[in-house]
Amino acid sequence: MRFIKKSLVWIMLTGMCILAACGDQTSGPEDFEVDEGQLENFNKAGMPIVNDKITLKFMSGQSPLSSNNYNETLIWKTYEEMSNIHIEWELVPNDGLEEKRNLALAGGTLPDVFYAMVLPNEDLLKYGQQGVFLKMNDLITEYMPNLTALLEEYPEIRKGITFPDGNIYSVPTIYDPEFTSVLTIAKPWIRKDWLDQLGMDIPQTIDDFYEYLKAVKVTDLNGNGKQDEIPYGATDMDGLIGFLKGPFGVGNRGLKHPYLDIDPKINDLRFYPISDGYKKMLEFANTLYSEGLIQENIYTIDANASYSLGAEGLYGSTVISSPETIYGKNPGGNFVGLPALEGPNGKAFNQMNSPLSSMGGFVVTNVNKNVPATLRWMDYFYSEEGAKLFFMGVEGETFEVNENGDLQYLEKITNSPDGLTMEQELSKYIIWLGIGYPGIVREATFKGAETLPASLETAEGLKPYLPEEIWPRFTYTVEENNKLIGLQADIHKYVDEMRDKFITGAEPLSNWDNYVNKVKKMKLDEYMEIQNQALERYENN
Repeated sequence: MRFIKKSLVWIMLTGMCILAACGDQTSGPEDFEVDEGQLENFNKAGMPIVNDKITLKFMSGQSPLSSNNYNETLIWKTYEEMSNIHIEWELVPNDGLEEKRNLALAGGTLPDVFYAMVLPNEDLLKYGQQGVFLKMNDLITEYMPNLTALLEEYPEIRKGITFPDGNIYSVPTIYDPEFTSVLTIAKPWIRKDWLDQLGMDIPQTIDDFYEYLKAVKVTDLNGNGKQDEIPYGATDMDGLIGFLKGPFGVGNRGLKHPYLDIDPKINDLRFYPISDGYKKMLEFANTLYSEGLIQENIYTIDANASYSLGAEGLYGSTVISSPETIYGKNPGGNFVGLPALEGPNGKAFNQMNSPLSSMGGFVVTNVNKNVPATLRWMDYFYSEEGAKLFFMGVEGETFEVNENGDLQYLEKITNSPDGLTMEQELSKYIIWLGIGYPGIVREATFKGAETLPASLETAEGLKPYLPEEIWPRFTYTVEENNKLIGLQADIHKYVDEMRDKFITGAEPLSNWDNYVNKVKKMKLDEYMEIQNQALERYENN
């Protein structure tokens, strides 16, 4: 690929998208040719990555939980010493990512790398085809051996990061496919102490779950003389709906596709919010809501208020990442994981993420003069040692290895001598909290809520009932994207609004046929044609 002169980049980005770049899917960017000068200072293996120190400019997302000076954090000081690469960080608060990205791409100063800037797929394709972002296919193979090995072991990840023109324009955030707890994310939980008080076993079916919720509503389980127990509570309805998708047989390709799955009867792509299974699920949810078994203000409550109710021990069940970390052990309640429930369509838990968590977290631009070194810098974090440094820091300074061989943060972090929270203390050493980091998340080197014993046990119980295949987000051509923007805005908004109206009873389910007909009239056939093409490309990548 040729470097495009800066003046030409400005013209391309400040005006309308050039038709040849945005409309012709066959005429993509040229292959990048590494200048020999870049290799003279470069070591293809081992550390340091370069003999003479170089500086790279990164524009990076920044969480409120992160340090304001990345170069003062332990991991980046350590890695600079190892790699001989200094990073000049331009930090962008998470709520300003889109504006800052767009300014840079519309004629501002491009960084060498967009890091954790959450570039959407449509931008990756658009600017990749223009040559602003490098075509990564051969570069990954040549300079990123750790990522290459993962793509060979898990070909579905390579399929997911490949665009319709056959090119790769970023490197991904990967969730280890063997790390079930992080893939299931929000899990179902129930109060074991309340079950014992009621003389009930852990529910195995949706009917069992319903009976438990009814019993909670009419029993003073906390013994305060009030009927203030909340059978099911959470920050919103999404978790409960995600939990119910499995027993009602919808959403069987995972979290990245909240409207699409495969119809098991005919093995075809399906828009499942108009299916019979989805209707039955809404009928069940409506029953729960109308009988007061779901928190009455679940559609309006803010997260902190919900967490407070959970911490007070008022929730009988919930779907959340970890009650222990969010509500506390005491008095938050004695929560244990719920299994997958059996319903009209069998026993399943469909609320699972794709191992290809996200793209657009590490994007190399055409102003980068040290591409091989840049890619080797990133590739380290796809290795076990690199993941350990990124998430845990340095042994003896931030973590230790216990008698079982497991990594654990030191007490100075988990019990800050300065009275700081664990997250505040960690921010002195690492930067991963609250950002969409590129790299790989492994159970052995990641110590979040997903690695707590209760989370691992719950995930293990769900494992036999997870979907056989999980799709990442599809990628689309520029033309498809342009059509989908309008179609999705109308269809998804209407479906979401009607879901909540059906559940609350604001819209009677007797109007279901009218709802289905309206969805179809919103050019659902065009929407599905595009999705079918995207699925076919994904399967054939």
